[in-house]
Amino acid sequence: MSIKNPYYQGVVTDHFDGVRFHNPGEPDTDRGLADILRWRREAPRTAWPSFVAVEQAKPAQRVDGLRITMVGHATLLVQVAGLNLLTDPVWSDRASPLSFAGPKRVAAPGVAFADLPPIDAVLLSHNHYDHLDVATLKRLQADHRPLIITPLGNDTIIRKHVRGARVEAGDWGDVIAVAAGARTHVVPAVHWSSRGVRDRRMTLWGGFMLEAAGRLIYFAGDTGYGTGAIFRAMRERYGSPDVALLPIGAYDPRWFMSAQHVDPAEAIRIMQDLEAGAAVAMHWGVFKLTDELREDPVEQLAKGLAARGIAPKRFIALKPGETADF
Repeated sequence: MSIKNPYYQGVVTDHFDGVRFHNPGEPDTDRGLADILRWRREAPRTAWPSFVAVEQAKPAQRVDGLRITMVGHATLLVQVAGLNLLTDPVWSDRASPLSFAGPKRVAAPGVAFADLPPIDAVLLSHNHYDHLDVATLKRLQADHRPLIITPLGNDTIIRKHVRGARVEAGDWGDVIAVAAGARTHVVPAVHWSSRGVRDRRMTLWGGFMLEAAGRLIYFAGDTGYGTGAIFRAMRERYGSPDVALLPIGAYDPRWFMSAQHVDPAEAIRIMQDLEAGAAVAMHWGVFKLTDELREDPVEQLAKGLAARGIAPKRFIALKPGETADF
């Protein structure tokens, strides 16, 4: 019996075989049951705090320059030239299809949902539950009705659950208008996708290069480093970002995670490959997804920057509720 893709039907490309997407020329991200059982068997008992205090920010309604506010995990509020965007918005208590099980938030969102400024657009990188949170998207639709921009196939999931959602889906390399004077390029990431056990790699994953008022902001979503070719190609095609929003957490054990999640040292390599003016660390300290201690990503980032002679202020790890202007 032939396998059908319930989310996307399109022409075969160098990264889509007619049913599933893949990362051409990069390490295989698929992991089987035996790999998962080995991970669970060998996993150290690294304890996270059950609660981390957060001082929530109350953002300005609009910002003329470029301001980044950390909400938590991969959710950041990007305010640039009067435009308000959210990346991978998650306000739910768990990164899970279940309300009573799965990774639980240890740090409250850095911005209370009621304190959000008007949200014009959402950049949604892929369909994993710690990035595509239906409950949050429904709340955003009810209160803000933003434009949601996402890689191919994720639009099917969003439209199924969020009535009336404005969604634009694009392939790697596509350009999508965000607002007057602003557009985003959908760019590759070394990752994978699934919402269940039978739909692995049936929607596309990716990142975004956002252009607005002469500024260039890169949001990586989830990614491994792989060969590094995609990041060098981005630098060649789009130029050097003013700011790169880069993941630094969920990386241990490396034998399991390295193909899909960078560690802090690899995040620094991405910043260097892109020749980014500055970087903001994300994807750490909110949901315990892997084996490292909560503070390990920030500590390893600091050590990696020092070892390379890079000023700490060039790659910062904001806590939920903290803000940086560029």
